[in-house]
Amino acid sequence: MTLAALIFDVDGTLAETEEVHRRAFNEAFAEAGLPWHWSVEDYRILLRTTGGKERIAAFQSGLPAPPLDPGGIARLHRAKTARYAAIVAAGGLALRPGVAELLERAKARGLRLAIATTTSEANVEALAQAVWGRPAAALFDAIAAGDMVARKKPAPDVWHLALDRLGLPAAACLAFEDSRNGLVSARAAGLRVVVTPSRYTEGEDFAGADWIGPDLSAFPLERFAAG
Repeated sequence: MTLAALIFDVDGTLAETEEVHRRAFNEAFAEAGLPWHWSVEDYRILLRTTGGKERIAAFQSGLPAPPLDPGGIARLHRAKTARYAAIVAAGGLALRPGVAELLERAKARGLRLAIATTTSEANVEALAQAVWGRPAAALFDAIAAGDMVARKKPAPDVWHLALDRLGLPAAACLAFEDSRNGLVSARAAGLRVVVTPSRYTEGEDFAGADWIGPDLSAFPLERFAAG
C-alpha cells in the first residue's frame, strides 16, 4: 500500500526531551517539599514505566510509606508539567538531527503528519511552540496523546487513535520511535516502525524494527514511500 502518513512519538524521537522532564520532576519534588531526586540512572529505570503519573506511583510504591494518594500524584504531576513547559519555553531545546528535514521532505511528497505519544497534549504543545513557534495543530494533521487514551504504551491505544484521526489503515503509515516500549506499541497496532535510539534508550532491544539509525539525517524516505 502507498505510504500516506508519518506518525511520530515525541519524547526522545522528535527531540531529546527526557532530560528536561527529569529536571522538571526534580524541581516539582523540591517545590512540594518531597525529599526525592531522580538521577540519570534512576530515570533510565523509571522510563520503563510509561506516563508521568504512573512513573511517580511506581517510584513511591517502593518506599516504606508512600506519601501521595492518587489526587496528590495528579497535583504533583500538574506542577511538573508546568515546570516542563517553563523550561522548554526558556529555550535551548532543539529537534534531533534530520527531523526538520524529514518533515519538509514528507510535506513535499504530500504525506500527512501525526503524533502518537505517551506524553500529555500540553507537553506536545510546549515543544511545538518552543522549536517551531507554532501550535502543534498547525504542524500535524492528527495528535494522539497519552491523556487521550485508556492505556499507554506498550499498549497500542495511542497509535490506534492516531490512525483513526487520520482515517488511514496502519499499512499506509510509518511510525517513528526511540524506545522498546514504543516499538512494541506501534507493532501491536500493525505499523512498520523506524527507530532512532535516544540518550535514555540506547542499548534496548529493537528487534522487529523496519529501520534503525542513530538519527533521521540518513533516513531513506524514498525507499519506504516506494512501498
